Amino acid sequence: MDYRPIMSTLGYVLSPDRQRVLMVHRIARDDDEQLGKYNGLGGHMEPQEDIAACMIREIREEAGIEVTAMSLRGTVNWTGFGAKGEDWIAFIFLVEAFTGEPHSDNVEGPLEWVEVERLGELPMWEGDRHFLPLIFDDDPRPFHGYLPYENGSPVGWSYTRL
Repeated sequence: MDYRPIMSTLGYVLSPDRQRVLMVHRIARDDDEQLGKYNGLGGHMEPQEDIAACMIREIREEAGIEVTAMSLRGTVNWTGFGAKGEDWIAFIFLVEAFTGEPHSDNVEGPLEWVEVERLGELPMWEGDRHFLPLIFDDDPRPFHGYLPYENGSPVGWSYTRL
């Protein structure tokens, strides 16, 4: 089988007090396969950019802020993901500092500051619940996860952290 995943970024912007994270509530488009879900910010990597430049660009486009410090927290390999059953690889960043004031919304929906402890209460992709704790824990090592999907639901989760 030929494996050509979609390369993407997913970023979680921390508030200056590190207690809240900026999330998008995807309610703006009826045709959005993520309709009603909360998600971090990010998107597809462009051919001419590296993955860090992609994350910085996506945060600028989606939130209107400039990243000044971020760390790679991990990667996730999704296979069979979404309505089209595509394969994705996401580089997941924690944005620890920025300049500017975030927009109140973007084309996907409103941007909301959510307490980190409350993230698990939000409607989101079921699989995100597996890796979210690893993004915000105190372990400095990045994680590298595999999260296969079938028919819109995760069917496994494994990760390596060395």
